[in-house]
Amino acid sequence: MTSENNVTPLRKPQPCPECGKPSTRDSYPFCSERCRSLDLNRWFTGSYAIPVSETGENTEDDPDDRG
Repeated sequence: MTSENNVTPLRKPQPCPECGKPSTRDSYPFCSERCRSLDLNRWFTGSYAIPVSETGENTEDDPDDRG
């Protein structure tokens, strides 16, 4: 049997998006369960959001405005 330590990783460790330490296989792309939980908490609290500019103009074609 092969040990998990003997397995060659397919990619080199990437830095953790939270703290910058090398990521681990178990918590990828994070380095630990703590950093994974911090990121998940940010999603739950709405810290991550896509900025929207409210100009009042609709740039998409409105299907109801065909005329």
